Amino acid sequence: MSDDVNNVPNNEEGEELDNIIVLNDENGDEIEFEFLDLIEYDGEEYVVLLPNDEEEADEVVILKLEDTDSEDEESYVSVEDEDVLQAVFDIFKEKFKDEFNFMDE
Repeated sequence: MSDDVNNVPNNEEGEELDNIIVLNDENGDEIEFEFLDLIEYDGEEYVVLLPNDEEEADEVVILKLEDTDSEDEESYVSVEDEDVLQAVFDIFKEKFKDEFNFMDE
């Protein structure tokens, strides 16, 4: 999802974050994200993540949560359907309209 999020609250330097998710990209590299929300839409669950990379910090990433055989693991998959992405992002924007300043492209 490439919608912009501005004025994301910054954490004080040295503050430990407990809402950090580390995912592996297609090359096996680890990427850190800040977990922002879990949104249910059309019977499915989606996570809204903010990359910890300063260059990418103005866009959120939306991934679909999928069950795995293990109770201790969750799987996140890309969402290809632009209508679903937009619907999930619209729900996120409505829930957090007082916490973030959203910019429309």
